[in-house]
Amino acid sequence: MTGMKPLVIAGRAFQSRLIVGTGKYKDGAETQAAIEASGAEMVTVAVRRVNLDRSSESLLDFIDPQRYFLLPNTAGCYTAEEAIRAARLGREVGLSDWVKIEVIGDQQTLYPDVQATLEATRVLVKDGFTVLPYTSDDIVFAKRLIDAGAAAVMPLGAPIGTGAGITNLHHLRMMRELITDVPLIVDAGLGTASDAAMAMELGYDAVLLNTAIAGASDPILMAEAMQHAVLAGRQAFLAGRMPRKLYATASSPMEGISR
Repeated sequence: MTGMKPLVIAGRAFQSRLIVGTGKYKDGAETQAAIEASGAEMVTVAVRRVNLDRSSESLLDFIDPQRYFLLPNTAGCYTAEEAIRAARLGREVGLSDWVKIEVIGDQQTLYPDVQATLEATRVLVKDGFTVLPYTSDDIVFAKRLIDAGAAAVMPLGAPIGTGAGITNLHHLRMMRELITDVPLIVDAGLGTASDAAMAMELGYDAVLLNTAIAGASDPILMAEAMQHAVLAGRQAFLAGRMPRKLYATASSPMEGISR
């Protein structure tokens, strides 16, 4: 497709710019169907919430590792030490040496603990991981994460699971303008297709979604809608929107028309 380059993170190319999570679905079959409908290539899996030894049915039984790139995440961790341990566990059982670092700092809002996230990022980068940290919209910490070796930065659009859409538009716009050396991925808070399209129209490189799909009345249909929204938003960003004007301009100008 014209102008549509792949998303490249740490030298690895992905044709889809939609990353999907695997939590909150009613069962493994629905999870599998939603992932397929989304067109995503990268799928996140919570290390602490799946059966890693396969002693009983596991979410991993429904995700084909030959088809999808697994991105373990440290959801449910509240300290840097917990997140580091979860990342290492995921690597030990053969999931990946990539990790989405998520360290929660407040149980009610699920806002990230940016200091602990930075600490975990530093340790895991030195340990050979490709680290994608989930963080706030604080540009200072975003730059510190990059300095620590983060392969991408994943700021929230709104608190996890709220479906509120992008509530920090100014901050995200500023972050996109000032950070261009690594991919930026909007992660958390989006609720519907227009939210995903807006994130992409801001110039973000990708979006990561879970509850917006799993919590929909028809998750499979919403997954498909998100696929289209991400693509449309990316195309609109590349195309460049028309200038906003204060006054009307005729669609069919009168210049050159004889009277």
